[in-house]
Amino acid sequence: MTASEIESYLDRVFPQLHYGGRTYFVEEVGPLTARLRCDYHEKHLRPGGTISGPTMMALADLSLYVAILAQIGPVGLAVTTSLTYNFLRKPGQAALIAECRLLKLGRRLAVGEVSLFSQGESEIVCHATGTYSIPAER
Repeated sequence: MTASEIESYLDRVFPQLHYGGRTYFVEEVGPLTARLRCDYHEKHLRPGGTISGPTMMALADLSLYVAILAQIGPVGLAVTTSLTYNFLRKPGQAALIAECRLLKLGRRLAVGEVSLFSQGESEIVCHATGTYSIPAER
């Protein structure tokens, strides 16, 4: 699937993703990779004016899902089985960029890692690893 096909698919099957306005965008997909952006918005802030952990977690999880869909097509029931996050530094008041790389894409499991950056910065603010379960073909 292309980035625009995935965005259209997500709009159809996960309209709640954009509740309160669209802030998540699929910028590009490639072989076993995806790059997403979460625009800076006050709905994503926590006390202290920084982007919240749940926002970063959602972006990392979505990035893994998008990278997988780009390879296997629109499989709605591919689901997260584990995610681990390491919050490394406070993100800036800017959009978040997620760079995802799948480490393994098997018939039943996919494993990947995601690095999150504040837009325009080179230091990682959050690193995540995750596993997805891919349903058997029916």
